Amino acid sequence: MSKIVVTGGLGFIGSHTVVELQNQGFEVVVIDNLSNSSIGVLDGIERITGKKPIFSAIDLREKLAVQSFFMEHNDVAGVIHFAASKAVGESVKNPLLYYENNLGALVYILQELEKKKEAHFIFSSSCTVYGQAEVMPIAETTPIQPALSPYGNTKQIGEEIISDVVKVSAINAILLRYFNPIGAHPSGEIGELPIGVPQNLVPFITQAGMGLRAELSVYGNDYPTVDGTCVRDYIHVVDLAKAHVIALQRLLDKKNAEPLEIFNLGTGTGSSVLEVIAAFEKVSGQKLPYKIVERREGDVTSAYANTDKANTVLGWKTVSTLEEAMDSAWKWEQKIRTSPEFAS
Repeated sequence: MSKIVVTGGLGFIGSHTVVELQNQGFEVVVIDNLSNSSIGVLDGIERITGKKPIFSAIDLREKLAVQSFFMEHNDVAGVIHFAASKAVGESVKNPLLYYENNLGALVYILQELEKKKEAHFIFSSSCTVYGQAEVMPIAETTPIQPALSPYGNTKQIGEEIISDVVKVSAINAILLRYFNPIGAHPSGEIGELPIGVPQNLVPFITQAGMGLRAELSVYGNDYPTVDGTCVRDYIHVVDLAKAHVIALQRLLDKKNAEPLEIFNLGTGTGSSVLEVIAAFEKVSGQKLPYKIVERREGDVTSAYANTDKANTVLGWKTVSTLEEAMDSAWKWEQKIRTSPEFAS
């Protein structure tokens, strides 16, 4: 079966995608510098699939290391590129880190793929590329607005770089713009492992539920939404991972209509912060302590997907509900706080 490289393959979405790839028989090589992940995730992947992926602990910001990797693995059939810094708030405070990490690594990988007679590339993009979209739901044809954060800007620029490269190379690419991944693998073997204070809503909720955080901060309750809090499209990470495998197979089978294709990945339904909290309270059976604080710079009011294109062209759609995703996230949080493997 084809050899596939997954950058950031020990991260949250990456690890779940590695599982789905291996379940479909692909040979997987993981690249991860462990800056926001744990080497123990390899064992979780092996326990689920029965096979441990090849692992390479290189930093994609080091051009020579990237060149050496692709010389060693010259039979790579495709790359799924997750490796990137992804916290909106952090990117506002430290933009140069985001530009170096998110764009430099992308350029180095594409330079190596450009040398091949044929290459297949899946890019982990984001709904942040749409900025503050004026109309909901967001379709792939929705006009791109100015980015509201350096993180969002790196995704916009990244897409532009890929678009330019496919015009002059043998690289075929699919940009997957996904909304808000949450949840954990139903096996309980892998899930989200944020280092330090979580930057995303759901792990902060589950940590607050475990008593690790005194309370959850809800950034603003005066947005023009159903209850004044921001609205997002929360998609179960396993549903999301499966979409990557389908998109990759589309390229390998040469079924793509254009050298560059774009798909939104979401549920098609928006949920407010308070609705997510309510879903957690329902599955956990406990009240969550939270307080309303000032708006956070870089946050958009509302973002949820029009998934018609992914549903029809890829033949993919989500199957898990918000409550099911929250339930898996809560079970994962309970596991990592009671398991010696994660006790540190």
